[in-house]
Amino acid sequence: MPASHQSSEKPTALIALADGQLFYGKGFGATGETVAELVFNTAMTGYQEIMTDPSYAGQVVTFTFPHVGNVGVNPEDDETQDPVAAGMVVKWDPTEPSSWRATSNLVEWLEKRNRIGVGGIDTRRLTRAIRQLGAPNVAIAHNPNGEFDIEALIKKAREWSGLVGLDLAKDVTCAQSYRWNEMRWAWPDGYKPRSEEGKKVVAIDFGAKRNILRCLASAGADVTVLPATATAEDVLALNPDGVFLSNGPGDPAATGKYAVPMIQEILKKDLPVFGICLGHQMLALALGAKTIKMNHGHHGANHPVKDLTTNKVEITSMNHGFAVDSQTLPAGVKETHVSLFDGSNCGIAMEDRPVFSVQYHPEASPGPMDSYYLFDRFIAAMK
Repeated sequence: MPASHQSSEKPTALIALADGQLFYGKGFGATGETVAELVFNTAMTGYQEIMTDPSYAGQVVTFTFPHVGNVGVNPEDDETQDPVAAGMVVKWDPTEPSSWRATSNLVEWLEKRNRIGVGGIDTRRLTRAIRQLGAPNVAIAHNPNGEFDIEALIKKAREWSGLVGLDLAKDVTCAQSYRWNEMRWAWPDGYKPRSEEGKKVVAIDFGAKRNILRCLASAGADVTVLPATATAEDVLALNPDGVFLSNGPGDPAATGKYAVPMIQEILKKDLPVFGICLGHQMLALALGAKTIKMNHGHHGANHPVKDLTTNKVEITSMNHGFAVDSQTLPAGVKETHVSLFDGSNCGIAMEDRPVFSVQYHPEASPGPMDSYYLFDRFIAAMK
């Protein structure tokens, strides 16, 4: 019989791991079923940004911090139009919001956007399972009647293909190109448009977060966003001063089948290039390195990263299940940043050109401003 971990209330939700473990809880948000990879995130704030981060496509997020939903939701904090994460798992049921910025509560927001939430879960026990099993495949279900086909759910979890070999960038990228001029939030006016002329940056959207684009605009860029499938000809036709490679979900090797040839052509033009997250992995692949699947990945807002060029330590936000294998970096490409949690690669740069990338998300700034220099460095390289 599979192991079972049940909350004290009548279960209306179920998490079925591929190995047969069952976690019963209280469902909220949308009803139904979904299958995905299960990860945990250690951030204490930002649940709305996490749920709308395209890098979480194909994943259910377990929040290790228990207070989720307490500040509600609002349109300003969306990183993209709708939630991208497949679902969320929390310890305590979401409360009514207590924030002057809230325009809705989390439960209603998830229900309207067809995302399942599971509360009343022993998230410490579940997090240990994730670490032991290595980001397992799961099926989650929410049924107000509390009726579940357990064997069918376990079967679905076992049969799901997983993220290895899966190209998800094409599912979350923009449908067509567009201009972006909104800058970072500032008191008291909120988000203001950029009015000054800036350096022309083409951003390749593998699943771009809005706040990354805002940081580019605030640093001094006139940004044009192109879909993930854009060709080198599409990029160069815009006569850019620099090219940005965005964050995104899925297996970098799968996305690289069409993105790597484009990047390699761009690199021949001696343009400044800056990559973040999946964009970092795409750049590494284009330069000849390889990527590997991590056991349970890095997901949180408290990850220490050492800058090997300055010996400074940055507190960063991370969300990735694949990593660049630093042992495969070719000559002429140096490792610039490493994780102080496990020593994994967090940054690379070409030694003779302004081409660089980082694994973490510098726009999230949990430091709070530790990593913003990267945007300034990119703009300076174009000048």
